Amino acid sequence: MSQKHPEYQYLDLMQDILDNGFNKPLFFNQVVLDEYASKGEEPPFIRSVFGRQIRFDLSDGFPLLTTKKTFWRGITTELLWFLSGSSNIKPLIDANNHIWDEWAWKHYHMWAVENAPKEDMEQDAFIAKLLELPETDPFVQKWGDIITIYGRMWRRWPAKDGREIDQLAWAIEGLKNRPERKSYVVSAWNPDFIYEMASEGQHSQVPPFCHTMFQFQVANGKLNLGLYQRSGDLFLGVPFNIASYALLLQMVSQIVGIPPGEFVHTFGDVHLYSNHMEQVNEQLTRGPLPFPTVKLNPEIKNIDDFKIEDITLENYESHGALRAPIANIGGFIKKK
Repeated sequence: MSQKHPEYQYLDLMQDILDNGFNKPLFFNQVVLDEYASKGEEPPFIRSVFGRQIRFDLSDGFPLLTTKKTFWRGITTELLWFLSGSSNIKPLIDANNHIWDEWAWKHYHMWAVENAPKEDMEQDAFIAKLLELPETDPFVQKWGDIITIYGRMWRRWPAKDGREIDQLAWAIEGLKNRPERKSYVVSAWNPDFIYEMASEGQHSQVPPFCHTMFQFQVANGKLNLGLYQRSGDLFLGVPFNIASYALLLQMVSQIVGIPPGEFVHTFGDVHLYSNHMEQVNEQLTRGPLPFPTVKLNPEIKNIDDFKIEDITLENYESHGALRAPIANIGGFIKKK
């Protein structure tokens, strides 16, 4: 490429955090702290900066990072789950995607005991039970539901009059009919589902929505998508987020008939975990490879009709995988 590879924005942000970031502790609930203590480990901290932005023009290729192998199937199955509006992880684990397992288990482990003290189980057994039971089973419906999740807010925002508002469908319809408008915002930030602010029955062990809101905008005949992310785990989470929202942009672009432009990713607190530093330093030694392309089934004209087989990744070459532990941060201590 004659210009600097766009992936350097991500790598430069890593270096920015190393050079200019500040260290701070994380919040872990007692269940997670007990797990660290049982292993004789100290919980990790983060090194973070505030207020950064990167952007990817989809005409330069699809921004699936190449300096480490990225879990494409996990990205696609998770996004399709979000688009379904479901808040239950059963469809995800049926697709062998276990990204959200720990959040559901932590919710069960901390609160199920109040109603069924003899039924507590470890995470592997809990997920195995969800996998073997049908989605209609009461156990799956109650304990597979993590309540606080993007798809529910995008597609089923609970209105005060009892309706469920489909924000994404509204934005898509608007882009088809009045693409010049500036109001096509989809928000996930709903205080009624967040920690101590949540209404009874809406409390969750999932941290407040990291991807706070996104906005569609049309300029020069192209469709752009901007994401504001209040909190970003740069090594593990952000590569997923970049690819997921770029894919969402490409999908909506096809549905509304406007060519894709830029995905603009704005961060609040963006950080690296202290137990990821070895992997980060390794990744910084690697040079980016050409971005791949993503092809969508051109027959799909409705956002709800996309299936995994309608999404094809082509010409993806990458360096090897770099694995690191996920820290199960956050949580809500239910008051008696």
